Amino acid sequence: MSTRQEKHFEEADVQNRFDFKKEQKTAFAAEKGLTEETVRVISEDKGEPEWMLERRLRALRMFQQMPMPTGWPGQPDLSEVDVDLIVPYIRPDVEVRGGVRDWNDLPEEIKDTFDKLGIPEAEKNALSGVGAQYESEIVYQNMREEWENAGVIFMDMDKAVREHPDLVEEYFMTKCVPPSDNKFAALHGAIWSGGSFVYVPEGVTVDMPMQAYFRMNSAGMGQFEHTLIIAEKNSEVHYIEGCSAPKYSAFNLHSGCVEVFVKEGAHVQYSTVQNWSKNTYNLNTKRAIVGKNGRMEWISGSMGSKATMLYPATILNGRGASDNHITIAFASEGQNIDTGAKVYHNAPETKSTIVSKSISRGGGRTNYRGLVRIAHGATDSSCSVECDALMFDNDSTSDTMPHIEIHENKVDVAHEATVGKIGDEDVFYLQSRGLGDDEAKQLIVSGFIEPITKELPIEYAVELNRLVELEMEGSLG
Repeated sequence: MSTRQEKHFEEADVQNRFDFKKEQKTAFAAEKGLTEETVRVISEDKGEPEWMLERRLRALRMFQQMPMPTGWPGQPDLSEVDVDLIVPYIRPDVEVRGGVRDWNDLPEEIKDTFDKLGIPEAEKNALSGVGAQYESEIVYQNMREEWENAGVIFMDMDKAVREHPDLVEEYFMTKCVPPSDNKFAALHGAIWSGGSFVYVPEGVTVDMPMQAYFRMNSAGMGQFEHTLIIAEKNSEVHYIEGCSAPKYSAFNLHSGCVEVFVKEGAHVQYSTVQNWSKNTYNLNTKRAIVGKNGRMEWISGSMGSKATMLYPATILNGRGASDNHITIAFASEGQNIDTGAKVYHNAPETKSTIVSKSISRGGGRTNYRGLVRIAHGATDSSCSVECDALMFDNDSTSDTMPHIEIHENKVDVAHEATVGKIGDEDVFYLQSRGLGDDEAKQLIVSGFIEPITKELPIEYAVELNRLVELEMEGSLG
């Protein structure tokens, strides 16, 4: 078999890993649409306390009163997003609510899904804990015993509401992402389901990443997982999120929420590799609050979806706090990937770095939409923003839309943006070293996205590069 044939089969195998569909029995499914009755039914099915139901209903009222986001230059078209056509909650038919701890206890069709996605192998080789969500609920949850013994908590959010109500009630959509933040945060607050709860005690370093994988399998559904991470003083954790869905003719909606609390001297890295199908609207809200000398890192790869609007935000509230964003977005035909970062410097000697990489081809559109705000009194703070865009043709679009507010004189802020095509001289040089035209261009793209791949465990870096190559298939030449 030739090298080109082998490569074709490898790429087909990657695509099959994500774009397959499974017939799945459900234990319960809500009706389409969003009403107070729907919210009450979801809360009742979960057996939630009254305070959580009250928060859901308050968020529902906010959602109903807020307009859809419109009028942003270059923003994705959201006219197709009609919540009345979405099934907001599907509970898969599994024996244990909150997730089994043994893959063999999963129903065969669910186990086969995650086997195809490679989750068991990744857990064995590279992870300290894994949560796997199918439709609206976690179906598998496990963590290595050594971290349980150290007091680390890693469980699904529904279980956390029951077993750690004091922590959840204090932090859940109160201090970081209130439902009043935006329309889709309010939607999330009303019908959230599943997701991860991570608590790392003071002084504990979890030296292997944790992962949660979210899979939407049904057509016309919405997934609304909530992730809450609390890293106490001088602790450290790396959390990886993976997402995928098969392609259907009906649109799907993903509107998750991530809240991260980085206490004094703590360090949290949050990595995302998303490969939603190209009928999915990905409308997320992610935010972190960082204390004195704490460090937050966002590593994000957005490969799929019809439209994405995602701007992870960090609020640097403590002296010496720091933040790092590295993002890669890839848009091909019919895609509008609108991503960026927000950083609020609210204390002296805070530092942030934003590196945004985007690739567009076949008429796809990528946007960097960012905000940096340095408050009065945040002296000796610094921020560096670097936005690089790579386009394959004249039909594609890439825009950089930075917004920088500086309310303090003694600061250091830099912004740099570049837009370009693959250079003929670079391709010629690699061809002179024996590479074919397509291989040369793919190598250039791999180098272009290297800042994100080097921050991921090797298994995920390889996967991200393979997904990029798959997206480029047929676009080169």
